Amino acid sequence: MALPPGFLDELRARVPISEVVGRRVTWDMRKSNTARGDFWACCPFHEEKSPSFHADDRKGFYHCFGCGAKGDAVSFLREQGNLGFMEAVEELARMAGLQMPAQDPAATERAQARKGLAEWMEAAAAFFRTQLAGGRAADARAYLARRGLSRTALERFGLGYAPGDRRALTEHLRGMGAPDRALADAGLSIAPEDGGPAFDRFRDRVMFPIRDAQGACIAFGGRAMGDGAKAKYLNSPQTPLFDKSRTLYNHGPAREAAGKAGALIAAEGYMDVIALSEAGFAHAVAPLGTAVTAPQLEMMWRMADEPVLALDGDKAGLDAAMRVIDVALPLLKPGKSLRFALLPEGLDPDDLIRAEGAGAMRAVLEAAEPLVAMLWRRETEGRPVDSPERRAALDMRLRAALAKIADPDVRTHYRAALAERRAAFFRPAREARGGWTPGRPRGATGGFGGKGSMGRGGAGRGAWGAGFVDAPLAETKASALLRGAETRAREAAILFALSGRPALLERFGEQLAELSFESADLEPLRRGLAALAPMIADMDAEAAAAAVRAVVDPARAEDLANRAGAAHLGFAGSDCDAAEAEAGLADAIARCAAAAQLLAEVRDAEVSLGEDADASLDMRLRTASAMANRLREGAVKSADSDESHLSDAVRAAISGEIWVKRPR
Repeated sequence: MALPPGFLDELRARVPISEVVGRRVTWDMRKSNTARGDFWACCPFHEEKSPSFHADDRKGFYHCFGCGAKGDAVSFLREQGNLGFMEAVEELARMAGLQMPAQDPAATERAQARKGLAEWMEAAAAFFRTQLAGGRAADARAYLARRGLSRTALERFGLGYAPGDRRALTEHLRGMGAPDRALADAGLSIAPEDGGPAFDRFRDRVMFPIRDAQGACIAFGGRAMGDGAKAKYLNSPQTPLFDKSRTLYNHGPAREAAGKAGALIAAEGYMDVIALSEAGFAHAVAPLGTAVTAPQLEMMWRMADEPVLALDGDKAGLDAAMRVIDVALPLLKPGKSLRFALLPEGLDPDDLIRAEGAGAMRAVLEAAEPLVAMLWRRETEGRPVDSPERRAALDMRLRAALAKIADPDVRTHYRAALAERRAAFFRPAREARGGWTPGRPRGATGGFGGKGSMGRGGAGRGAWGAGFVDAPLAETKASALLRGAETRAREAAILFALSGRPALLERFGEQLAELSFESADLEPLRRGLAALAPMIADMDAEAAAAAVRAVVDPARAEDLANRAGAAHLGFAGSDCDAAEAEAGLADAIARCAAAAQLLAEVRDAEVSLGEDADASLDMRLRTASAMANRLREGAVKSADSDESHLSDAVRAAISGEIWVKRPR
C-alpha cells in the first residue's frame, strides 16, 4: 500500500530514534548527553565491550562506528525484528499512536471491526490464563507438568485453560459488554441453528493463543483434556482476524530469533514449538495442524533462506514431507529452498528433547536432507524399477516434478542433480547383472555359468553378464570425445572478429563471458575481451581500439587469423559490412555455445561408461557421438536458435544411456 506524503516524516518526528532503539539497548549514561538527544550504547548488531553505537535524536539516525550499521527508526525495526517494510511502519505507527492510512472507507470499516474483535480475543486470552490457575484446571496443570513445561514457558506462550462449562467464556465476555455477534465473528462462540443461546467453542481444553507477527491474539488452539472430545486438537475457524493458511504459530518471536540465528525450524504442532523453544531453539514455528501452504512457505522464506521442516518420525510425518514438496517446487528460487529433518520413528521434537535432550535434536537438525534428496526418495523408495516400463514410469515422474519448477535456473540444476542420482541408482544394477567393476578380471562371468552361456570364455551372447568383448575401439573413444578442431577454429575466428570490431564487443560481451573455450590457450584472451566489453560504451573509437589492442596485440591477431583459417574468416574480414559481421559472429558464438554444451554432456556420459565393454556398446557410443557431431555442426543456424532444444536432444540420448549393455 502507498503511504501518503509526509506520513513517515511525521512518524519519525513523533517517535525519537532513542525511544525505538532504547527498547533493545541500555544507554551508557556516562557517554550520552540526553539534553542534546545524543545517545551511546553497545551495539545490538555485534558483540562489543565498549559503546560504539550512536543514536542522534536531532537527525533521527543511528550509526555504529564498530560494524558500520546505520539507518533510521524503520530500518532499525526491520533489522532487529526481522520485519518487512510495512510491518516496521505499522510498528512505528503504534509507538507514535497514529493510525495507518486507510485505503478506502470500506477498508477503514473492516479495520475498525478487526480492532474490536482483537480486543475481545485478548480478553479471552486473559480469561483462559486466569482459569489455568483455578481449581477446575487441575487436570490441565497435571498434563502440562507431564509434558515438562516450565512456568516460564507457560507465561511466554500465554497458555490457559477453557473450563468445561458450556457458557463460561461467553457469559464472562458478555459481562464485559461483548456483543454476541462479535463473539461469533471472533470464533469464540457458536450460535445453534435452532436459535438457542450461544455456547463456547472451546470447552475443557488447554488453550494456546495464536498471535500474528505483531503479537496480536487472532485465534486459539485447544488441546482436549477429556476422552470424549471429537477432536484432540481444535483450532479457531476462519475469521476476519484469522486465516490459518497464512498464519504460523509463534511467528513473531521466531522471526526475531531467526534473524539472529540465520535459521528457521518448522515443526508440526504447538507443543513441538514450545519444547524446541525451551531447548534453546527459539526460531521455531508451526503451520497450525494443516499441510504447509504456499503463503506459509513465503512467510518462512522471509525469515530464513532454507527453513528446516522437523517432522514426526512416523508415516504421517513422512507423508506430510512429501506433500510439502509439491507445494514448494513451483515456488523455488535461487537461494530459497527447504531441508527436511526426519526424527526417529515414533518420536516428535517434544518426545525427542524430553527423552534425549537438546543435543539429540540438534543432531537431527544438522542431518537434515535437502529438498532434492526428499524428492528422489519419494519417487524411488518402495517403487521397483526392475523393468523398462517401470524405469520409464520413474522418468515420467521425475519429468513431471521438474515441470513444476517455475524458475529456469533452479530447474536446470534440479535436472542435473536428478540425472546424477539416476545414473548412480542404476549403475549398481548393471554391475550386479555382470558389468565389469574395478578389481574384477575382464572376462569374469556375471550371475550365470562359468564361461558364459556358449562356453567361449566371455564372448557369448547368452544370459546377462555372461561375458565381454574387447573394449571400444580407439576411434570410437576419440569420437566420443568430439574431436574439436572445427570448434577451436571457430573460437579463434570469434576472437579475431571482436579484436577488429570493438563495437561488436559491446554487443556480444555478455555472451562471450558465458562461453567456455575448448582452446585452453585462448581462454585468457576470451576473459580479457569479456572483461573489457562493459567499458567499451564509455570510450570513443580510438580509445576502444587501443584498449582492445592491449588484450589482443597485432601478433596475436595474426595468429588467430591463421588458426581460424579461411573457412571461418568470412564474417571477420575487413571487407564484410557491419551487418554481415554481426550476423556471422552471432552464428559462430551460438555454435560454440552449443558445441561446448554437447562436449560437456557427452564427456559426462563417457565418465559414466567407465571401462565396461559390450558387443553393442561400440555401435551405440558411435551413434551417440555421431548424433552429437551432427547437432554441433548443423543444428545451430543463427544466434536466435533454440539452444535448449539442442541440449535436450543430447540429454535425452544420455538419459536413455544408449551405450549401456541391454538384456538380450
